[in-house]
This record gives sequence, structure tokens and C-alpha cells, in this order.
Amino acid sequence: MASRKRPETRKTPEVVVRRKSKRSRSPRELEPEAKKLCVKGPGSSRRFDSGCLWAGLASLQVSSPCRNIVRALHHHKLGKAAWPSVQQSLQQSFLQSLASYRIFQKAAPFDRRATSLAWHPTHPSTLAVGSKGGDIMLWNFGIKDKPTFIKGIGAGGSITGLKFNPLNTHQFFTSSMEGMTRLQDFKGNTLQVFTSYSICNFWFCSLDVSATSRVVVTGDNVGNVILLNMDGKELWNLRMHKKKVTHVALNPCCDQFLATASVDQTVKIWDLRQVKGKSSFLYSLPHRHPVNAAHFSPDGAQLLTTDQNSEIRVYSASQWDRPPSLIPHPHRHFQHLTPIKAAWHPRYNFIVVGRYPDPNFKSCTPYELRTIDVFDGSSGKLMHQLYDPESSGIISLNEFNPMGDTLASVMGYHILIWSQEEAGMQK
Repeated sequence: MASRKRPETRKTPEVVVRRKSKRSRSPRELEPEAKKLCVKGPGSSRRFDSGCLWAGLASLQVSSPCRNIVRALHHHKLGKAAWPSVQQSLQQSFLQSLASYRIFQKAAPFDRRATSLAWHPTHPSTLAVGSKGGDIMLWNFGIKDKPTFIKGIGAGGSITGLKFNPLNTHQFFTSSMEGMTRLQDFKGNTLQVFTSYSICNFWFCSLDVSATSRVVVTGDNVGNVILLNMDGKELWNLRMHKKKVTHVALNPCCDQFLATASVDQTVKIWDLRQVKGKSSFLYSLPHRHPVNAAHFSPDGAQLLTTDQNSEIRVYSASQWDRPPSLIPHPHRHFQHLTPIKAAWHPRYNFIVVGRYPDPNFKSCTPYELRTIDVFDGSSGKLMHQLYDPESSGIISLNEFNPMGDTLASVMGYHILIWSQEEAGMQK
């Protein structure tokens, strides 16, 4: 299909560089305002409490990160320590570094809320963000140049999925409420339309891409999932769920495996080599509520799901039928809020997710803050919370860059960039 020009490409002026002021305080410093909260240890049912654990965090004894890492590497070199112990030391060092994370840059480029977020795969200070109005911003916050801004169609153009093209990172794929899944560039051109609906009652809600298999997968609002190759050839189009497919994810290590999440309260695992119809799934994982997301871990060994109420689950890929680890967590659905989705850290076994305090949640306390919560993916314990009193809204999306040292968050109209205080001052 011939390239066609998007309505407008321009630079956005609304980017604010914000250094840490004396008023910027960590959640621990705000503890008197929010009151101290308590923690319950994991029980035999593998359920964990996610109440704000300031008292529990105080008991964590993390020794000097440099000393631990150097010692672990030295012992590994001598054959006295296995690689997992080195990884554990690195993970503990990262956990300790979170105490110095602050917002050092923020942007508010859109006239509608941000709905999707993707880091550039090779540039750790570059990300793309999509909005409910179909606007897309490419932002390299490591340079002083203003971000590139592609104007959307406005109402009805919401960007529901956003991925850089792994074969050409100057391009990106989008799925949208405009009724299309397409390949675009940052000059505003549509390079190729992969799927398209001609009526407004149908649209696409999710998207993923594989460089290894060279396929694109997208899900729509009535339960259909479509698989195409990178040339745009449709391989199959099947109704895999009864309702909207909110998320599709290919396993990063074995991309023949696909996870699909839906508001029909199920997550399904598929083998792309064996898909023949709606009943050909490998596993169906029922949930109590509609599901916002299903993310494979970076090593492909676990699956993280986020429902639309108060539960995060971690499944093991080796035993799908085994009861999962359940992490109670308040993140209820609201129509005018970008759905909250938990995500993996790219290097360590941590989960990051925004908190939406709920008075009906069993461990809710007065004055509970709208924090970003970091959980241990193995134990389900809350390990840390990030909070900035000057950006205290509900944070729907959180993703670390591929290096794992910088966090991007979506808070309504705003994009927040978190990093260590010292690193942030240098960027």
C-alpha cells in the first residue's frame, strides 16, 4: 500500500526538566502524613499482602552494594559462588538504589490522557508515548532538542498498542480505536496498514511483534485475534475470546507461545504452531474479574497478569495448572483512567505497578498515597514504593528502559521519568 501522510507532524513545546528540589521527599519522609502501614507475611496459600510496608521495609538489611557485588563476582570467578548468587547481589543493589529515585523530567504534551508507552530497544533515553487522541510523541530526554510530535485525529483515535519495529527502529507499529493496526515512521507517514475496519463499532485494542518469527499479532474489541507476517499477509483470524482482547503478548524467549487477556475474565496460552480454532488453546487461566494485561517475564518462565480490580497473579510457565502466586493490590478500573497494568523489570525479578487506593480494599488505610509499588516476583512481597508529592496522581503505566535504570510512568496527561538522583542530574 502506498505511503500516506498523517495529518500533522510538529514539535511539542510542553516539556519540563525538573531537578530535585528540597521539597522533593521520599515516601518514607512522607510517612507521618500517610501513617505507618503494616505487612503480613506470606501464608501457605501463597497469598501476599500488599499494604504499604514502611514498617516492613525498615527491617530489610541491605549491605553496601559495591562490597556485595565485588565480593560476589570475586567468589564466582574463584568458583566459590554460583551465578544466581551474583544475580541476587545485583538485585539487592538495585533495590537499595530505588531509595534515591526521583522524577527528574516530566512532559505534558497531549490534550488527552496518555494511553500507551514503549521504550526504544537500543536508545535507553528514548521512548514513544501514545494518547487517547491518537497523538504520538517520540522523546529523547537525554538531549535538549524538543520531542517529535505526530498529531492524531482526536476523538476516536486512541492509541491502544505501541511497539518499535524490531527490524527497523526508525519505525513503529500501532493499534488504535481508529480501527487500524499499522506501521508508521516518525515523519508522520503510514508505511503499511496491516489490519483495518471500515466501521466505527470495531477497533483494535492490543499489539505485539516478534523479530525472530517476523510476525505481528493484534486483538480487537469483540474477541478476535489476528496473526500476520511482517509483509502484511494474514496467517489466521480467529475469535479466541468472548469479549474484548485487552492484551496480547508473545513469549520473548519462545515466541511461538502467545498469551491473550480479555475482559471475559480469562487469560489463554496458545502455541502458534497448533492454532486451529477457538478451542485449540494450551491453557485457559480463569480470573475473578476482567483482565487488563498478561506479560511474560523477560526469561519467558513466568506470566504476570493484572485484573481490573485488586489482584495481580504470577504463573509459572512450567506448571500452568498450579495455583498462582496471588498479590492483592488496589488498582480498580475506572472508565476515564488508562487501565493500570503491572510490568516486569527487564533485568531483575521485580514487578512494578501503580496503586489506586480503594476504601473497600481490605488493607486500605487512611491517607494512603498513590504510589508506584515494586514487588518481588518470587515472594510477592512489597519491596519499595516510589512517590513524589508534586506528581501525586494515579499512575497507570510504568516501564523500565531496557537497561533497567530509568523508569517511565504515565499519570493522566503526564509522562514522568524517574532515575537515581545523581544519574538524573547528569542527564
